[in-house]
Amino acid sequence: MSPFFKCCTGFYSCKWMKSSKRNKSKKRCACWWFSVVAVVSLLSICWMYICMITFNDRDDVNSELFQKLKLRVNWFMVLIIISAVFTSYCLLLLLFALIQVALGEQLDLHWLHKIFLFFGVIFVVAGVTTVIFEWKGEWPTVPLSLQATAPFLQFGAVGALMLLSPFVFQSIKNAKTGSKFLIGGVFLILSAAIFLWPLFIRSPCLKEPQELPKKPKLIGHRGAPMLAPENTIMAFNSSITCNVTAFETDVQVSKDRIPFLMHDHGADFLLRTTDVKEKFSGQHFNDSTNLTFEEVHRLNAGDWFLKTDPFDSVSMLSEEEKERARSQTVPSLLQLLSLAREHTIKVIFDLKSSTKENKKQDTVDIVNTILNSSIDQSLIFWLPDQKEYVSKSAPGFIHVYKNEEDMRKYNGSCLNMKYNELEMEKIRNLREENVTVNLYVVNERWLFSLLWCAGVSSVTTNSCHLLKDVDYPDWVMAPSTYLLIWVLVDIVALFIMIGLFLFWKKYGCCDEDVRRNNTPACNEKELQPLSPKVP
Repeated sequence: MSPFFKCCTGFYSCKWMKSSKRNKSKKRCACWWFSVVAVVSLLSICWMYICMITFNDRDDVNSELFQKLKLRVNWFMVLIIISAVFTSYCLLLLLFALIQVALGEQLDLHWLHKIFLFFGVIFVVAGVTTVIFEWKGEWPTVPLSLQATAPFLQFGAVGALMLLSPFVFQSIKNAKTGSKFLIGGVFLILSAAIFLWPLFIRSPCLKEPQELPKKPKLIGHRGAPMLAPENTIMAFNSSITCNVTAFETDVQVSKDRIPFLMHDHGADFLLRTTDVKEKFSGQHFNDSTNLTFEEVHRLNAGDWFLKTDPFDSVSMLSEEEKERARSQTVPSLLQLLSLAREHTIKVIFDLKSSTKENKKQDTVDIVNTILNSSIDQSLIFWLPDQKEYVSKSAPGFIHVYKNEEDMRKYNGSCLNMKYNELEMEKIRNLREENVTVNLYVVNERWLFSLLWCAGVSSVTTNSCHLLKDVDYPDWVMAPSTYLLIWVLVDIVALFIMIGLFLFWKKYGCCDEDVRRNNTPACNEKELQPLSPKVP
């Protein structure tokens, strides 16, 4: 046995010498564990895919876990690393098992691998359960992503099918009569499903290139939070360099009725993005009205960004930029309005209020602040409620709605929703009705490309510095071109698999005893012409 094959056997079973004993009961158990390895490998790949797709929302996940655990850790990156290690481990285990099957070696999975697989399955099941029940908003991202990845996943699946076919043929040969039909039937059904998968693929990027809509405009989500601390003047200044058309932020009102910028609200709402723990040691603030704006403004709102590096982007900053980030404070709404007026950039914001009564008064204070700032009213995208009052007090504001029902009710024409809450076909229909559709929060290039193909008007993003350089979607393909590629790939794969089957049937039917004795010939008939003639 060569060192490579010995390594494969050693890794899988921790047996470094070739075994000559073959126990039928052990063989059945080994086959069962091989099936377990294959299924767990498939599960780990699916879980890794979910992690990579939901990477777009990593900041939301990290923020939510911080609120619960009060620990500043990049939790999502920890999850990605653990998932990647487990997936790689499973795939290596499966590869070594397949090599042993091809060699006709007896499989004997070591007990330590069985323990790792058991805990790995618990990890994956726990992750999927958390997504389903705790982060329900993430689950629609998975089917949405398939509209961007399905054509290429199908090509990859066809390639994997070709690579696996020799191992399947060998398994059929070694199996008993009943099992032969079972393995062969499952393989044929799986092959048919993979070959015909494109019949069910729907994607907005399957269109003629000349039908591609204009590139969506960019809205800076809390400024440019990958380049500077979120909701600070530095962050909004950084977003201006990305050519954003609007600033997105969150507004709260202080004890002395001054609107300021802060996303988190509720219990310890200042803890994540300021040094409130050091400035007000032992005190807990659960509402914006617990402090005056002067007290809020004294808090440092930048040091946490450099310490935690929430987007792994601090290394992109110069020393001068780091020093500027370290000195950032919580700005007032008036400061942001002055910046927006200076650069003729729109402002869209949500209102964070603890009670319905507070929201009414907060609305009055915010509207007065905006009117007193002398900013052009057409630059304000009003997202909060109290639209009837706002329409009377500031008729120039553009009203934006959080769902289609309210937009239809008030005869609006601007919609702001999460990117996975609106179907691609619906986006196209709204665009034809001249409805402005903005989707949030879009950070990854694949998602931006997909929504571009669908025809969204704009996206709210954390990564404006990356998306501003995207000049064309990742892929746009005419349906006729994709049909041709699909048919050609399937036909070529089918011929290759048939060729492998015929080759295996002719040369791969060696008797196990012959192979075990390292006899190079595979067939007595092939040996006959070379045998000495006996008179």
